[in-house]
Amino acid sequence: MAAQTVFERRLEPRYAELESLFMQLYDDRGSFAALVEMLRCASRERTQQLKLLDAQRLRTPDWYRGGAMLGMTMYTELFAGGLEGLTRRLDYLAEQGVTYLHLMPLLKMPHPDNDGGYAVEDFNTVDPSLGTNEQLAALTAAMRRRGMSLCLDFVINHTADTHEWARRARAGEQEYIDRYITFDDPAIPREMEKTIPDVFPETAPGSFIYDEQMGRWVCSSFHPYQWDLNYRNPAVLTDMAESMLRLANLGVEVFRVDATPYLWKEPGTSCRNLPQVHTIMRMIRLMTEIVCPAAILKGEVVMAPRELAAYFGPAERPECHLLYNSSTMCTQWSALASADVRQLKRQLDDLHSLPAHCAFVNYLRCHDDIGWGLNEDYGRSISIDPYLHKKYLYEFYEGSFPGSWARGERYNYDPSTGDARSCGTTASLCGIEKGLAEGDAAQVELGIRRDLMMHAVIMTMKGFPMLSSGDEIGQLNDYSYHGDETRREDSRNLHRSRFDWDKAALRGEPGTVQQRIWDGLRQLERLRVSEPLFGAGAWVSTWDTANNSVLALVRELDGRRLVGLFNFSGACQRVRVEALAGAYRDLISGGAWDGRELELAPYSYALYLCG
Repeated sequence: MAAQTVFERRLEPRYAELESLFMQLYDDRGSFAALVEMLRCASRERTQQLKLLDAQRLRTPDWYRGGAMLGMTMYTELFAGGLEGLTRRLDYLAEQGVTYLHLMPLLKMPHPDNDGGYAVEDFNTVDPSLGTNEQLAALTAAMRRRGMSLCLDFVINHTADTHEWARRARAGEQEYIDRYITFDDPAIPREMEKTIPDVFPETAPGSFIYDEQMGRWVCSSFHPYQWDLNYRNPAVLTDMAESMLRLANLGVEVFRVDATPYLWKEPGTSCRNLPQVHTIMRMIRLMTEIVCPAAILKGEVVMAPRELAAYFGPAERPECHLLYNSSTMCTQWSALASADVRQLKRQLDDLHSLPAHCAFVNYLRCHDDIGWGLNEDYGRSISIDPYLHKKYLYEFYEGSFPGSWARGERYNYDPSTGDARSCGTTASLCGIEKGLAEGDAAQVELGIRRDLMMHAVIMTMKGFPMLSSGDEIGQLNDYSYHGDETRREDSRNLHRSRFDWDKAALRGEPGTVQQRIWDGLRQLERLRVSEPLFGAGAWVSTWDTANNSVLALVRELDGRRLVGLFNFSGACQRVRVEALAGAYRDLISGGAWDGRELELAPYSYALYLCG
């Protein structure tokens, strides 16, 4: 069937809704006609290989929800130098079982000030330091042959101030000034800043900067060199969507839509999560379904579970396919530091109450920090002071709290609120670094157990797990960034470190930290692939263990049940779950359990199967 016919068949059932949403925002039929023509051209440019992938994914629309999904996130240059080197290293990722690879931003960026690639200079071109568009297409083709999907960030909210649009705006071209949110009078920006929360209160306070050359105030939610786009202008939506579809036609299958809640700005509001954001995201979903149905959208939305459903949209008008499970990530680290799973259990219960089409990527660490966005109301209800607990957490994970086994650093400290976030690799935050530095084998042992238990939780909960590159071999913090003047101001560089291939070579050497973590993770990963209870159709819930240090996750499907038990404390814990009586076999150790009383060793976990 000709590509044109396929395009028309996908466009026809979506045309009326796409037109209605577009006109709702812009009321501009000429611009809508230009959008449709852009979609038509993008469809023509799709390769035969990718058209076959589209057809395959339409037959298996839940492909990203299966138990075989295993993600990994990394910086291309830190792992392999560039795209060509990464292509040569794919066998290593295949050995790990990776099916979903999220590469940090790799589009053309200014150097050195680029916020880790989130200041984009050209949305259509790979940064020359990393490779070429042709090498990106070669990488995605090699990944498809191995059953891997590539995820790239799409920085939809802003451009670098060196982007062509920004340069032309500075030159006084009104068409390009209109692509950004600018004012010639500081009164409106100053009024808006009264209601807009700071993203980086310590390093980049405020949401507007004054550009001398343009003589205007420019909205800049993140860093001064990142200018927020004006989505009131239909040309911005059309051109940004065109760039996204070009990347899809190079083989990108997952788009992490960066800073999703920020897309629409309205004076007198927080400029977050406004209704127009959802109109834009629904239009982008429709556009991908028309041009590249193999591609899916993952929203970067850092919010409480009860507020996340809006970004999935209703089942009949969906927006994002996936969201980051950032709230569970921070609550899980909180549970580990406090040996108390009550907040984690409550947070998971909130997630499980969301509609069935809501799907998550679960992770412990990523390129970013750990922000301590806990459910403060629930914390107060169980006598946890939010301010003191948050202070305890960032002090604990930087290693300054008495008795802490963690090693990390704080990030983005706000002296006015006493708020801060935390940085570090999983292994260092779990105590392995401290144990190795002190030559204490017992500490190292406990650190490995914490590390594997934490990973076992994300592999058992609803959604699919994503590892941070290096965590599979227990890579430690890298403090060398302190000596680099271009990186030392950002403590997130503590865990944005070059991959240690010498350490990776030890993953097959018995008794090493690398081997123990690698093999422990591989055992969990193989269980997810082989056991249908880890599939998308399973019902997932928490159960009460009558023990605040032990989390129970239950998965049920077709009359079979899997019970995951996780001890978040450094002491042996007894659990009793009367409701789960039955004959169970531990998939980890092979041991038996009657479904009632059980003792768990410090930081241990068990996955019991019944039926």
